[in-house]
Amino acid sequence: MASVGRFHGLLSRANRCEPAMDADQNAAVAAPQVDQKTKEQPAADKPRLLPPHAVVVMNDDFHTFNYVIDVFAKVFGYAPEKSAVLAAQIHKDGRGIVWSGTKELAELKRDQIRSAGPDVYASRNVDWPLGVVIEPLPG
Repeated sequence: MASVGRFHGLLSRANRCEPAMDADQNAAVAAPQVDQKTKEQPAADKPRLLPPHAVVVMNDDFHTFNYVIDVFAKVFGYAPEKSAVLAAQIHKDGRGIVWSGTKELAELKRDQIRSAGPDVYASRNVDWPLGVVIEPLPG
């Protein structure tokens, strides 16, 4: 019967627009329990950052300079002059780094180069993509 008396007391307080708290309570909602033993995670548990990655384009004897310049301008937003310098370097060295950054963006740039379409400047049909890979850089 004690609970009925308590219930009656809550109703009478609710009718008077008083908060429904006992005299020994200081708040309507109890504060969450905080574990004082929580420690910071050791450094070994922190995520390891990936090294930067490079987009490397390979030279071939089939794609034209104009096509390579257009692809670099479209994918990277490079000026035609910068794209021409990179194309000449790739032609001379056999390969060249054309961009570097996060692995995810390097993968995106690689895929954009691969999907650039056929070389419309070539005298023969060249409908395969430029040779392009991504490689991790020393980080």
